[in-house]
Amino acid sequence: MRAVFSFILVILVAAAIATYSSFFIVQQTEQALVLRFGEPLRAPITTPGLNWKIPVVETVEFFDKRVLDLDSSPQELITSDQKRLVVDAFARWRISQALLFYQTVRDERIARQRLSNLLEGSLRRVLGSASFEDIVRDKREKLMGDIARQVNEEAKELGIAIIDVRIKRADLPEANSQAIYKRMQTDRQREAQEFRAQGEEAARKIRAEADRDVTVLKAKATRDGEKIRAEGDATRNRIFAEAFGRDPDFFAFYRSMQAYEQGLKSGDTRMLLTPESEFFRYFNDPSGKRAAPAQKGK
Repeated sequence: MRAVFSFILVILVAAAIATYSSFFIVQQTEQALVLRFGEPLRAPITTPGLNWKIPVVETVEFFDKRVLDLDSSPQELITSDQKRLVVDAFARWRISQALLFYQTVRDERIARQRLSNLLEGSLRRVLGSASFEDIVRDKREKLMGDIARQVNEEAKELGIAIIDVRIKRADLPEANSQAIYKRMQTDRQREAQEFRAQGEEAARKIRAEADRDVTVLKAKATRDGEKIRAEGDATRNRIFAEAFGRDPDFFAFYRSMQAYEQGLKSGDTRMLLTPESEFFRYFNDPSGKRAAPAQKGK
């Protein structure tokens, strides 16, 4: 009885395992290909859900249904105008025919290698026939479209569809970039020196004009000052002459007072004058009369 029970249990476990192995689930991001002894049995399953297969006899290969990215390694190429250029690009692709994809490349790792070779070859062909200005500025969008079409035509044989190809970076090699940078730096320095020289020339011209204007202004001011002083002196002399004509004694007294003020200032200058000198006549007599000379022999 126990042997019968064990046998039935083994049968049930085997049936459960067989039943479990007969079903598989296709996710929304996947597509499945059922193989019988390694050969495709039917069209790929692209609808998500539960599906069945014969255990042991049939196996299932799953492939991604989403859009995938492919980054190519930077490569150096020569443009049509003989300029070296380092290009870094990437592509977006998806598995469009799972059966053909399985028959040609089997898995994504091999597919990425094949696509990288196709992309690099197309980059060299398309960009090698274009000029440097077309690649970096004028026709970049058109060139990327041409690359995408070429890669797509070649990738169809692998069951792959190319969605888009983009150039991330297109620069000169490091050595060329440094040389161009140094040349640009030299050009900027030369322009700066020219600007400074022009500025110095303009500054010297402005200073020369300013110095000339200052000289002219000073000359005019000196001339006007001399003219005004001459007119003042003439007026003063006229006033003095009129004053002398009106009262000669007062004029002589006024002139003597001015002479006292100028000649008797404090300082190191010394004068030796006799008291009977003409200079001190208003000290001896307020009226300014000259003292009578002393008689000899008295």
